[in-house]
Amino acid sequence: MPLILQSTRPLASDDLSAIRTLARASEPELRSETVAAAEDCAPLTPALRDTLDDYCGPRAIDWAVVHAGRRLSDFRLVAMDMDSTLITIECIDEIADFCGLKAEVSAITEAAMRGEITDFNESLRRRVALLKGLDASVLDRVYEERLRLSPGAERMLQTVQALGLRTLLVSGGFVHFTEKLKARLKLDVTRANTLEIVDGKLTGNVVGEIVNADVKARTVQEVCVQIGATPDQAIVMGDGSNDLKMMAVSGLSVAFRAKPVVRAQASVAFNHVGLDGLLALFPH
Repeated sequence: MPLILQSTRPLASDDLSAIRTLARASEPELRSETVAAAEDCAPLTPALRDTLDDYCGPRAIDWAVVHAGRRLSDFRLVAMDMDSTLITIECIDEIADFCGLKAEVSAITEAAMRGEITDFNESLRRRVALLKGLDASVLDRVYEERLRLSPGAERMLQTVQALGLRTLLVSGGFVHFTEKLKARLKLDVTRANTLEIVDGKLTGNVVGEIVNADVKARTVQEVCVQIGATPDQAIVMGDGSNDLKMMAVSGLSVAFRAKPVVRAQASVAFNHVGLDGLLALFPH
């Protein structure tokens, strides 16, 4: 199985040689200054995974072992989490900053993403309740002033869309942001939570079914059915523990700048390169 190596800076020949030895791989071939591929390597055991992490991590190199012969165009769907995956922020934390509660809300968010809080619904309700009374105009301010796409997001999306893959943004965050991103990035499907707004103020409530880990996984499966694909033809990208169930049903899971529990279970982890690191994993 091919071993793919990526970095944000030129790969050093000494590092390629060392990784070749550690992975018992064939000679890595440079595809560019920052991407190299070895045609085969030793079976990916937990021990080899740890060895590659230990060597590559301090050198800011991302590695991946992928299926030989698979092309990016063999997939039919790219599904993404939003907060801290497609975008660099946690929207709810930034909203809370406008009422002086960012630290308190961020602590709950972080614990939920690490998997320390297992009831996502309750953690979301707790956080949203703290926003009660906030002027709804804050949502636009967060989008305009603080929301930034993650590195490589636009290049990745433009490439997979050109190949005919459908795109899904499924988030435990909020519809206010997913809808804006849907239009901006020409996404096919979005799903997220709806904040209740009355008389221009947040009520501190969420309307309708909460998009938790189970709903995320169900949404990926439903969209696959709608487009005539199997979950094995889906790529799922996420960073937090509530992404694990949708990652588990996919054919390829990508942990992006993710929590340790997510990196440990994902097919691939991008700790350094951008979302467009996906494009280097397979021929198009």
